[in-house]
Amino acid sequence: MEFVSLEGGSFLMGTEEVWFEGDGEGPVREVVLTPFRMAATAVTNAEFGAFVAATGHVTVAEREGWSFVFAGLLPDDFPPTRGVVGAEWWRQVEGACWHRPEGPQSSVADRGDHPVVHVSWFDAAACAAWYGARLPTDAEWEYAARGGLVQARLPWGDEPAPDGRPRFNIWEGEFPRHNTAADGYVGTAPVDEYEPNGFGLYNCSGNVWEWCADWFDNRFPPERPLVDPMGPDTGTARVIRGGSYLCHDSYCNRYRVAARHANGPDSTTGHMGFRLAADADAVVGGADAVAGGNGPEMRAGEGAG
Repeated sequence: MEFVSLEGGSFLMGTEEVWFEGDGEGPVREVVLTPFRMAATAVTNAEFGAFVAATGHVTVAEREGWSFVFAGLLPDDFPPTRGVVGAEWWRQVEGACWHRPEGPQSSVADRGDHPVVHVSWFDAAACAAWYGARLPTDAEWEYAARGGLVQARLPWGDEPAPDGRPRFNIWEGEFPRHNTAADGYVGTAPVDEYEPNGFGLYNCSGNVWEWCADWFDNRFPPERPLVDPMGPDTGTARVIRGGSYLCHDSYCNRYRVAARHANGPDSTTGHMGFRLAADADAVVGGADAVAGGNGPEMRAGEGAG
């Protein structure tokens, strides 16, 4: 797992464009960060598997016995499943979990370099702790994703395909009926697919949503600049960033680097993973960290699946 050292300093976070009123993308605000490190890629199935093998960690999806899978990834003869009202493309699949991403008939045997999915915030935090790392803050994530560019929409600039070549894994075609896979993938892509941003980070837009450490809020303190902001002390949902392979302009363009969204910390889906961060002087690596068992205990009222 490769970590990139980032100098931090002052940057402009957010956007003045209004896309999703309740997400709190704006206003643009000056944020100052101390130096930190960020993983070049999202955590892979292989890396999460090493954590599980060492600790015996059982994920939320495994304990609950099911997780949400995008219907388009299920075979035509898959047994009927319950859908989400208003978003029927999400199916409640019994047995779906990180190592069986489309249910009992599936496997990650040939997807070791793909991002792990079906992991809750609790699972992500436990894995991060075992590696001697942590989840990035909301501000750290955006600073890293921007790759040194100022107020650009995407990690490489403003145009989705400035040179005519795919730069990220999103939905291509008519959502949710037809995906042309013009970017090469229908589901997840390898974590180091496409070109990295200016800091050397891969897939900060699209592929999978990434959990952040912060509780979600769409209001921000008035003082400027904000120094190493951490979000509110409590909440019901955690910040997620980056969008996924299901993002499409017709209903969701949250693959933009200023975009942010929220999800309950015990939620699990087939398009949500995470990336590790660490303090500048932290020793990172599973062998140097204390195995954390099943990680943080769930607390009543901390979100709904």
